[in-house]
Amino acid sequence: MPASERVPAVSDSLTVTADLALLANGELTVRGRLRDASNAVLYCGVEYEGRAAACVYKPVAGERPLWDFPDGTLAARELAAYLVSEATGWGLVPPTVLRDGPYGEGMCQLWIETAAEEPDGGGLLALLDSEEPGPGWKAVGFAEVGEGRTALLVHADDVRLRRLAVLDAVINNADRKGGHLLPAPDGRLYAIDHGVTFNAAGKLRTLLWGWAGEPLEAEAREVLERLAAELADGGLGARLAGLITGSELQAVRDRVAGLLAAGRHPEPSGEWPAIPWPPI
Repeated sequence: MPASERVPAVSDSLTVTADLALLANGELTVRGRLRDASNAVLYCGVEYEGRAAACVYKPVAGERPLWDFPDGTLAARELAAYLVSEATGWGLVPPTVLRDGPYGEGMCQLWIETAAEEPDGGGLLALLDSEEPGPGWKAVGFAEVGEGRTALLVHADDVRLRRLAVLDAVINNADRKGGHLLPAPDGRLYAIDHGVTFNAAGKLRTLLWGWAGEPLEAEAREVLERLAAELADGGLGARLAGLITGSELQAVRDRVAGLLAAGRHPEPSGEWPAIPWPPI
């Protein structure tokens, strides 16, 4: 199927629509490889009808097999995460498509520029020499920092992160690290690397536990109610059905229903490591 026919439905934003057309139909030119990634991640340029941008291309052929996910499915899961993000209206995942490229089919995602001085996590994470997080921060847990010392790992008490914590609970993100948080110069927060998501078994592993057990905000409840409807009768369920397995899709519905019934942010289950390693 031509890439242009697989562009997912998104919001009415003209900018997002143009970005998706660029990513899906543009000519990809590989400029380098991100060496720190466990799978093949290629930094590319893309051009289409006079527009140009930088993007990331992750070919399915470059995916490393995982014991708990079917082989060759990570690119599709990245697109599925984008679709759910768009359905929330929060726009937390950069524009993403599946398309053919120089090394076969793969995920193609718009490159997000961040402020040059921003470290991993964009100032949204910190280690404190304290037992309490203090104003503006939420505690995650204590971490060893060497020489027998520990420090309190915290994240910002930020509405953008709180929304992301809800999104990650829905998509069952097994690897939310600090380096996956991209604060843009315009104040928006983007999140990347969503290959290990949507497993039918509970695998939530994240640095964003600061709201664990706290009541969901009204905005989050409204979003979850809308997602439940879209997953049941709307187009979202149909689009996800072509990207994840039937049992995984049902698990998404169940997680949304569970969050609405509990009315609270999830807490670590104790059956799975709660915090990813390395955390950044």
